[in-house]
Amino acid sequence: MRQFIFIFLFVILASCQSKSQNGVVVSTTGNLTIIKVWGTHYERGYAMGYLLADKIYNLYTGYIAPQFGSYLPAAKTIIQQGQSFTIEQKYLDEARGIFDGMVAAGVNTTGLDTLDILVANSFLDLSNYPFSKAVDGPGCSSLMSWGDATNGTALNGKSVISRHLDWSVSSYIVNNQVMVVHFPSETDEQPWALIGFAGQMGVLSGLNNAGLSVFQHQMSDNSAQAVIDMHYVPIWLSTRNAIESSDYNDDGVNNTSDVRDALLVSTNGYADGYIITALAPSTAGNDSLIALVAELAPNAPNFTFRSNTYSDSIPGDNLYAANYEIKRNNHRHYCTRYLGIVNNIGTGTIIGQAENWNIMRDHSNSGSGNIQFMQVIPEDRQLYLSVYNSSAAYLHAPVLFDLNELFQMPTNVVSNKASKMTLYPNPTNGNVKLDFPDKLFDVSITDS
Repeated sequence: MRQFIFIFLFVILASCQSKSQNGVVVSTTGNLTIIKVWGTHYERGYAMGYLLADKIYNLYTGYIAPQFGSYLPAAKTIIQQGQSFTIEQKYLDEARGIFDGMVAAGVNTTGLDTLDILVANSFLDLSNYPFSKAVDGPGCSSLMSWGDATNGTALNGKSVISRHLDWSVSSYIVNNQVMVVHFPSETDEQPWALIGFAGQMGVLSGLNNAGLSVFQHQMSDNSAQAVIDMHYVPIWLSTRNAIESSDYNDDGVNNTSDVRDALLVSTNGYADGYIITALAPSTAGNDSLIALVAELAPNAPNFTFRSNTYSDSIPGDNLYAANYEIKRNNHRHYCTRYLGIVNNIGTGTIIGQAENWNIMRDHSNSGSGNIQFMQVIPEDRQLYLSVYNSSAAYLHAPVLFDLNELFQMPTNVVSNKASKMTLYPNPTNGNVKLDFPDKLFDVSITDS
């Protein structure tokens, strides 16, 4: 009898463990769902898939897949063959976790598989292949200020970045906005957060616990197409590597050189033209280690890096980027929004938190297509965020997030290790109660 009870309880415990998911919903207000996930890449993926199942399904089937249309099978084949894109095993595991979590949540995944998750996270890269139909991609702009630019304000030399994310005002996009805060169990990784959309593993907008942030823009004036079998790294996975790693280049500090080195791993450039902005705390080192703009392309020059030493018409310790080449090929392609910053930043000094935000709000917004508007002040541990909610993000007052709280593990996290349990009554009387720290199971035992 005792042996029977032991085996029976072991099966129940194993079943409980296998169905656990390492995540919690923090809030679902203001058209933004915030979740925290922890554990391995697979476990974090599973938690994302489980907690965001309906949103992931809605976004993928309503927006991503229709963007490819009849070319979707070809896009999935490119991912599966593994020659055109290099996707690390950890991300393959995480994508599998997302799909498994969706299945466990009860979403109808008929016709979908892990490749669909990978397509969604290589969405921009795949869309630039010759056989792909034109897809709608994000715009974006960023303004970084630090040092002399913020001296004389409450920031007192500290760095700040304000960033617009501009995209299609599709219900599938605006209704599936998420912030996912990661707590990796891998020893070479650190807590970080992505601000984007359900199902994203990669970083369109993100920041880590060390204060390094990175943001992706489209480079709209590059028309070169991707080439088959070039082993590109999907752009959102490169930017994620830069901030998820504890110290990407192992130089002892988190600064923009981590972003630069992470981008350079894709040695053949990227599958489309992208602009990346990165900001670190003002203590990171020289100006180029605090603020960086990268201009990336599938054709030469594949990599162009810009700091405030380049003559870009923006004065002082400020860097601005929108959607066109500036330093690459010395193009200096100044769009309307770029000129709006040039004409309204003055001498580029006395730019505090509000000034940095207001300059971007008033002179760099894209109108109704402004989906997310955010600001990071790493040394003050602050994130300001507004999102599209019936109207453009820049029209709404931002919510302030304390990064110390954001990067705090949930207090109710239960270890994946076997829990201590109490069996009573002991000896049994035919009914057994199995008491865990967080659950109570009633188990009926039939006498053998």
